[in-house]
Amino acid sequence: MKTMVFGKTGETVSRLGFGTMRLPLLKSQDGDKPKVDEQQAIEMIRSSIDGGLSYIDTAYIYHDEESELITGKALKDGYREKVLLTTKLPVWLVDNEKQMDEFLDEQLKKLDVPYVDFYLLHSLDLDSYHKIRSLNYKAFYERAIKDGRIRFPGFSFHDDYNAFIEIINDFDWCMAQIQFNYLDDQYQATVEGLKYAGQKKIPVVVMEPLRGGALANPPNEIIDMIESHPRGYSPVEWAFRYVADFPEVVCILSGMSNQSQVDDNMRIFASLEPNNLSDEDKKFVSKLKEAYENRIAVPCTDCKYCQPCPQGVNITRIFSIYNDAYRFDDINRLKNRYKAVVKDKQDVSYCVDCGACESVCPQGIGVMEILKTLDAKATTT
Repeated sequence: MKTMVFGKTGETVSRLGFGTMRLPLLKSQDGDKPKVDEQQAIEMIRSSIDGGLSYIDTAYIYHDEESELITGKALKDGYREKVLLTTKLPVWLVDNEKQMDEFLDEQLKKLDVPYVDFYLLHSLDLDSYHKIRSLNYKAFYERAIKDGRIRFPGFSFHDDYNAFIEIINDFDWCMAQIQFNYLDDQYQATVEGLKYAGQKKIPVVVMEPLRGGALANPPNEIIDMIESHPRGYSPVEWAFRYVADFPEVVCILSGMSNQSQVDDNMRIFASLEPNNLSDEDKKFVSKLKEAYENRIAVPCTDCKYCQPCPQGVNITRIFSIYNDAYRFDDINRLKNRYKAVVKDKQDVSYCVDCGACESVCPQGIGVMEILKTLDAKATTT
């Protein structure tokens, strides 16, 4: 397992980290939500540590607040001493400074450890950051570091580049965690934000290197491109190699759900160094990205001339969801994300065929007919 120095912490960390958000599940009983297969999860975590993995990432909310309990059990019998352990403060649930201590104490109890190595402000955007700053998170960090409950402060991030720059400049962080993969290099923090963190000597941990698993299961067109390449890398390996190529990235999280994923990842990360891609490799990854981006069902440019719809239908949001699902040839992706549109009362059922959208669309898209087609696909069981 390849390792890197974790910035100013001085710790050595494996380039592969175990994310505990997608642990293996038991078959559901009578339609109930499936439970984590605790025994298999523990075996997987320990197997990865035995193979040299040294970074475990969990959070308060993962697996209906069960992930920390299972992680704590996995780290018994001497395994805790072999890893850097990270969990996160659910900032959206915090209303005052006292609650920060209460959450941390509860999490330490669930993990059954006296301290965590990294404690992150979870899923920050600019609004949530301003909120948690107003509640004096800096004093909380100072107190928790001083009394030994945490060692290093950090944050995980889901907003845009400007928000990332404001947050990373506002505190003496020991790490930042961002979403990054070869499709999202201009999304959220962006590659520019990643490089800015590097300039500030703040190490970056990457989440979603496989874009929620989508890059591991590409459509046939992408599979054909990958299988014809002389390197012989799998879709997963190309995605990991792209992220690992950046020296600013010290650790890459993978939400592993079965032992075969653990074994495959351990094999890949045995040789993943920074700057591992040749110029020709980088050109090929760019071609993969272009091939994905060219896979669109609706030629919508997101100009938003059709918004707002008089009936509240969020046309551009729906088209974006449709195109993303088409890009990965994943109908379940469409159905799952469309449920949120329905919940927000922005779905196609509110359309009255007034035609206002089509009258202003510069692309000449047959908006109403396409909306009905994708609504049928998204709501068919």
